[in-house]
Amino acid sequence: MNPTDTAFIIVSAALVMFMTPGLALFYAGMTRSKNALGTMMQSFAALGVITLVWIFWGYSLAFGTDINGLIGGLDFIGMAGVGMEPHATIATNLPHMVFMIFQCMFAIITPALITGAFAERMRFSAFLIFIVLWCTFVYAPLCHWVWGGGWMAKMGALDFAGGAVVHMSSASAALAAALVIGKRKGWGKRSFLPHNLPMTMIGTALLWFGWFGFNAGSALAANGLAGNAFVTTHIAAATAMLAWTFVEWKFHGKPTTLGAASGAVAGLVAITPAAGFVGIMASVVIGLGAGIFCYFGVSLKSRFGYDDSLDVVGIHGVGGIWGALATGLFASTAINPAGFDGLFNGNPGQLWIQFVSVVATCAFSFIVSYVLLKIISVIVPLRVNDEEEEAGLDVAVHSESAYQA
Repeated sequence: MNPTDTAFIIVSAALVMFMTPGLALFYAGMTRSKNALGTMMQSFAALGVITLVWIFWGYSLAFGTDINGLIGGLDFIGMAGVGMEPHATIATNLPHMVFMIFQCMFAIITPALITGAFAERMRFSAFLIFIVLWCTFVYAPLCHWVWGGGWMAKMGALDFAGGAVVHMSSASAALAAALVIGKRKGWGKRSFLPHNLPMTMIGTALLWFGWFGFNAGSALAANGLAGNAFVTTHIAAATAMLAWTFVEWKFHGKPTTLGAASGAVAGLVAITPAAGFVGIMASVVIGLGAGIFCYFGVSLKSRFGYDDSLDVVGIHGVGGIWGALATGLFASTAINPAGFDGLFNGNPGQLWIQFVSVVATCAFSFIVSYVLLKIISVIVPLRVNDEEEEAGLDVAVHSESAYQA
């Protein structure tokens, strides 16, 4: 056990935890004022619900003994065998419980990301049921496939900090939710403008800050690889923010704060799978692509007619896919000997492996999420009624108001 690494991962876990309240602010600022608290409540609910799911069975399904490459065993049910001493094979430089809680923070923010797709209309009780089932039947298996010794890991798919496990999975679930739950009343006929962009900018800052724990912490040690992940994360975010801003400036005539915030998050998403496998110049290219591709990606909802309220698909889906494929282009064993070289370093097969991982992740998450939502809809209505939606979730669901007259 390494005390320095332990301290680093504890701090990194705290940073990743801080991202979920940051996401709450990021999303809430983009909603209408009557839904600000309801939107924030969904992220905070994930902090509570998913923590308990993780310690009782989620962690075991993700990191327990591999069963046919598909799911973890029941080794760690109810935190059995998870204590202050390192595990024999899992993050052997860390107390087992420190690794567990670091991974818990990833499990929390992933379903919270999905909430942007159905903002302003999902029933809170249905949401609670959904995230329990989604963490169990989508997140935990995917986490096992990639990080728990499952079939994607055995295939050689590279995902340093969650391009597939977190971003593509949440975006695919978001698309399923947008289709099953349906559009907001008046979507396409009236504008749904953000009510508090300063709140969104603060949320962006907290996400950017926390993302250093997300990506650098995924090195699982205080070493040079963590430093590389930290640097590439920042550079990709900065580049993507500028790329989105300048593209928006060209096509819409003015640069906006919402565009800058969206671009920064797009860059953070795209570098997530690559941060510990690519170098500085590659991170510039990844950030540039993220800013451009995600800018156009958010227009997909208008073209195809689905109401992804806060652009989960356009940013986390498009950004995650680009990041995963870019990893297959730019990955270098000179950066991380534990990984593989990408296409531009003489290994074209890695790009194919990344492509397979993208298709499998998106298809699995979309199909299972769609089925889960349909099942839940038989038990409880998925969305609030028309009167509650018109009044706003803050008052109708939580009997509160973010702003007093």
